[in-house]
This record gives sequence, C-alpha cells and structure tokens, in this order.
Amino acid sequence: MEIIKGAGAWAQSADGAANDWVEQLKVPDLSVGTYCIPAGGVDDQSPHTEDEIYVVTAGRARIVAANSEAEVGPGAVIFVPAGEEHHFVDITEDLALLVVFGPAYGSRTGSRA
Repeated sequence: MEIIKGAGAWAQSADGAANDWVEQLKVPDLSVGTYCIPAGGVDDQSPHTEDEIYVVTAGRARIVAANSEAEVGPGAVIFVPAGEEHHFVDITEDLALLVVFGPAYGSRTGSRA
C-alpha cells in the first residue's frame, strides 16, 4: 500500500510556468498525477496514447472533446480514451485535476503532456 501525498491538490508551478503537471505515482499499469491550470489559463496539452481519467478536485471549467463538451467542477469524473483530442477551456477558477493514466503515462510510444 502507498499513500499518494499531494495528488489532486492545487499547486502553482514551481518554475512559474502557466500550467503544472506533476506525476506522483508510476507503475507499469497506471500512473497518477496532478494537472493544474490557473484561472484564465490555456490548456495546451496534446492527445495522449493512454486512456485517462480526470477527477476535478478544485476549480471550474468546460472540457471540450471531439464530439462533446461539458461544464465541470469539484467532484466531476471524466474519462478520455487514448488518442482523443480534448482541452479544458473557460477556466474561471484555478483548476486542479487528479489524473489517472492506464497504462502508465508515457508507457506507449509517442506520449506527451
């Protein structure tokens, strides 16, 4: 067993970057991390080669994907299949997301945040 400290908690990027991705756990079949985007920020991620689940732990935004979009806030759980284009937009409050990748982030060729 392992307690994953800080997973899903809002944190401003240590290097001053607009968005912050921190991976807190990585094993072959999954990884867990936190993705933070400040209010008014731009989500510049590219599609991933792994399936992912987002859990919104703080903030408000809309998620826009290939064929749908939805308003999201604390408690929302979102599944995005591998390869699907998606972005968080209209970020009105600092957005903190607990992210679970399966298999682990970057384990398939071509992964990028």
